[in-house]
Amino acid sequence: MTLPIQTAAMLAAEGNPLSHVLDKPVIGPLSMNSLTLLLVTVLMLVVMNMVANAIAVGPESQGRDRYRTKGKIANLIEVITLYLLDTVIRPQLGADAKKFAPLLLTLFFFILFNNLFGLIPFLDLQHFVGGLVFDNSHFAIIGGTATGRLAVTAGLAVTAFIIWNIHGIRSGGVGGWLHHFLGGGPAYLAPIMVPVEIVGTIVKPAALAVRLFANMTAGHVLLAVIIGFTAAAPKALGAMGAPITVVAAIAAVLITFLELFVAFLQAFIFMFLTTLFIAQLSHHHHDDDAHAESYDKDNPATQDNAVPVTA
Repeated sequence: MTLPIQTAAMLAAEGNPLSHVLDKPVIGPLSMNSLTLLLVTVLMLVVMNMVANAIAVGPESQGRDRYRTKGKIANLIEVITLYLLDTVIRPQLGADAKKFAPLLLTLFFFILFNNLFGLIPFLDLQHFVGGLVFDNSHFAIIGGTATGRLAVTAGLAVTAFIIWNIHGIRSGGVGGWLHHFLGGGPAYLAPIMVPVEIVGTIVKPAALAVRLFANMTAGHVLLAVIIGFTAAAPKALGAMGAPITVVAAIAAVLITFLELFVAFLQAFIFMFLTTLFIAQLSHHHHDDDAHAESYDKDNPATQDNAVPVTA
């Protein structure tokens, strides 16, 4: 029983996976995550400006090609943008979609760029170069995932929280904004509903921040642990560790693809929930509601080709 315990201890102690997610001071108040955040922000602005130019209508001398989006990256971002507009933003916000689309799309792509940047092993490359050049295997200036830091995700969540509450006050007035704390119930339920709704108001941005932070951090820690086994197994078991190395390498590739999916998914979830919270505090006029009711009565969904009907 001693050998398996010693072997497990050697495998576990081979490296510290938290080194891939913990922040490190670099210069004064600037840390590794801060510099990474600034770098990704500049990178996003440059890329999105190039994409905007590629999507924009060209000169008349190009003929029909002037309307064609140029470049694979521009085509990809255009498809993603149109999908988000047509399936999330416009259906949820209606007339307010044009006003909030720039904010929501910026949130999505900012989170996505940070998530994807974290999948590139800049940190390990700097450690390798630092060990060769500076005799410092922990050398690093940039790297990691900025969205794997709670301060960043909390900042994004607080920004979204302020925006959807300001919209609620501007849309329905202070009275309408306060009325939503009843949760749609009658006034005599206020002693129950108001505390619940206040807690829910606080939980919404907290959930946005913690969900994004936890998913990005957990994914990188898991990937670091699995990759660590590729080197730790041969050191602990010799030739017998070769099968573990092969399995760990295959698992690392699969987890990397999963991380790529999660990078897109978490950006979408953050943007989608922000859109939903803005829509919940939007107040519509009674005339619009009456018009909608009469339209539904005269034109049921089963007879309207514009409305998809499922079983």
